Amino acid sequence: MGVKVHDAHHGFLYCEVDKIKGCEIQLDFPSVGATENIMLAAVFAEGETVIRHAAKEPEIVDLQNFLVGMGADVSGAGTSTITIRGTNRKLNNVEHTVIPDRIVAGTYLVAAGITGGELNLKNVMPEHITSVVSYLRESGCRINIKRNNIHISGPSRPKAIDIIRTLPYPGFPTDMQSQFVSLLSVARGTSIIVETIFENRYKHVEELLRMGADIKLEGRLAVIKGVKRLTGATVTARDLRGGAALVLAALAAEGTSIISGIKHIDRGYENIEGKLSMVGAIIKREE
Repeated sequence: MGVKVHDAHHGFLYCEVDKIKGCEIQLDFPSVGATENIMLAAVFAEGETVIRHAAKEPEIVDLQNFLVGMGADVSGAGTSTITIRGTNRKLNNVEHTVIPDRIVAGTYLVAAGITGGELNLKNVMPEHITSVVSYLRESGCRINIKRNNIHISGPSRPKAIDIIRTLPYPGFPTDMQSQFVSLLSVARGTSIIVETIFENRYKHVEELLRMGADIKLEGRLAVIKGVKRLTGATVTARDLRGGAALVLAALAAEGTSIISGIKHIDRGYENIEGKLSMVGAIIKREE
């Protein structure tokens, strides 16, 4: 697109350009962040930009809807090819409602599954989490969907799932891998999870081992032998979804758990302790 990118110094990239130019971009991997940032850069680029092998996540479609509402010329979101025609015009003001967070919804569904509880989630887009719902049903959860509501009843003890493989949308999301590791750590039987999207995405496993989980890692593979019950422990959240997984594990564990590093959890969950308290969890935040 004509941008000169200088080598990183002290964690920074230095970029300069007089005018961004449209071009064809072939992504090696359908990255959500890469797709979104190219779309944004291309809105005011000179000429047409085509993104091939683009990510198809619902958030990409939502961004397109927002940009089109502002007067940008963007099409193809939700497919593997997105076209953006640059403009020199000022964009319009627009009012836009962001789509419900599918990963937050999936996390609360797993909370019911791991505790054997019952929840009713409102304002959900079920079509965005079909793979999550499918695996939860496989683990023994009873799920009823009506429009934008999902009702879930967790089993007395989850059943193991032979294998889960993280994949780009509409496959099973990597952002739900950590939560399912917690769920399957108390399942009846042995489960396998294969992380194909990100390396080093098992930071939560070491903390779950402190709680009594039986998990063995082999590269991108996690072999999870379910135990009857986890035990409360003092653990540390090292990333966003791993932190959420520790909260879920603590809900199902015997005794008290203390989770530090909750700044990571706050990045993706608003008032998670308040929402879980509303449905019976004994959980509180302490400074």
